[in-house]
Amino acid sequence: MKRYQNIWMILAVILLSALPLWIVKKPVPCMNGREAEIFTGADDKAKEIVGSISPGYKPWFRSVMEPPSGEIGSLLFALQAAAGAGFLGYWYGCSKTRAKQDKAIRKEIRC
Repeated sequence: MKRYQNIWMILAVILLSALPLWIVKKPVPCMNGREAEIFTGADDKAKEIVGSISPGYKPWFRSVMEPPSGEIGSLLFALQAAAGAGFLGYWYGCSKTRAKQDKAIRKEIRC
């Protein structure tokens, strides 16, 4: 029973992550003729606003790697967030286990 429960859980996670990508519709092109991107972030909007306020502005730094589309940039950001969350979860779990083991050892020493 437990084995099937895990399989269903994995399938549900895959479905919940892939289904929105299938359902989302591509928006119509913008007024300036550029193709509208679905998954743009706040960085792109801030870049456009700064460009409209000060057209001659030049950034201080350049990107090391420019992703081919906004979707890939969002994917890389999500992967970075997932890796960070995984690291923090692993560290927290190890800390709790280590504290539990230290407490058990101290309890044995007292007896």
